[in-house]
Amino acid sequence: MISMKKTVLALVMMLIVACSPMTTEQQRADDVSALGGKPANAILFLQGQQQIRAFRNSSVLAPTRKIAASESPLALPRSERALGSVSIEYQGGQVSLEDYLSEQRVAGLIAIKNGEVMLERYRLGNNADSKWISFSVAKSVVSLLIGAAVKDGYINSLDQKVTDYLPQLKGSGYEQSTIKQLLQMASGVAWNEDYADPKSDVADANYETLALYEHLRRKPVSAPAGTLFNYNTAETNLAGTLLRSAIGNNLATYLQHKIWQPFGMESDAYWQLTEQGGGEFGGCCINATLRDYARIGLFALGEGRLADGSSVLPANWMSESTSPSPAFNGYGYFWWLEGDGSYQASGIFGQGIYINPATSTVIAIHSAWPEADSEQRWGLLTSVFKAIDAAMDID
Repeated sequence: MISMKKTVLALVMMLIVACSPMTTEQQRADDVSALGGKPANAILFLQGQQQIRAFRNSSVLAPTRKIAASESPLALPRSERALGSVSIEYQGGQVSLEDYLSEQRVAGLIAIKNGEVMLERYRLGNNADSKWISFSVAKSVVSLLIGAAVKDGYINSLDQKVTDYLPQLKGSGYEQSTIKQLLQMASGVAWNEDYADPKSDVADANYETLALYEHLRRKPVSAPAGTLFNYNTAETNLAGTLLRSAIGNNLATYLQHKIWQPFGMESDAYWQLTEQGGGEFGGCCINATLRDYARIGLFALGEGRLADGSSVLPANWMSESTSPSPAFNGYGYFWWLEGDGSYQASGIFGQGIYINPATSTVIAIHSAWPEADSEQRWGLLTSVFKAIDAAMDID
């Protein structure tokens, strides 16, 4: 009888272990093993579970620099609402939020209003501790850091020429561009950002710093600076190397000391480097938790103010950053603008931070779309943000 009881107990314990959620450490080990040392550029073309594993562990596919967490994390008090039944209208049709999360392969979604979490969901094996690739959400972080550098006096004016800080580009098309025009993606230098084309600039360029300079030096001028919007990931790398030149330090350390720790990010993050020991990949990518994505949004929403009332950013920086640029009224300084005062940080495959100052709302999302870029998916995602924003505004 005792032996039978022991056998039953052992079976029960095995069942409990089998049904228990996998720890982040176990999951990471399994993910890394399954990825099999894939190169960093493969991440654009992975599908299914391999894509999810790579997005969750992008820091193992390329060299990174650590951004250490704060010892005093910013609290995110909860005031959860039953928002699962929210209906999203798009192009004459409707989809429920639950269906959207499933159909669009959403790994995590968090919605915050007035500093309180009203919705937080995780899928695809993720949890609150899971880190996820930011892709071009990092561009908006670079914008924040350039604001901090202006505040600190490292950059005198956005009207200075790019080549004032990057003399290696003298004699190229970037001699005509100011820092402001670089931030507005309006340098006038030609660039092909087609993610589906392995031979496009964005897929084929060597992002090692000096090699990228040489690649860009060869690009022709397609328009006078400030007159044509042309989305260009490489120019965010230029903004990153320009910032490194100005501050005399790396971006991860500057982010850690100016925003990550002072504002209260709860988890370590990792910024992908362009080469081993080199500069951060300014156009991509920061590996961070969903909650810290949301805190980035709260930092921007609060115009860079810290808990003690001091500000990391110049006065009116966020207003200036999110004002329409002359070349395209849907873009500011590495922020996408919605035309109603709300703005977004966006990354391919469905990454995003939505910020609406009018309603004190921040929504962050991690996704694993089957393709990098889709006008239909971006339009639907914006509709999701708007629908959640409106639902949280109803008492």
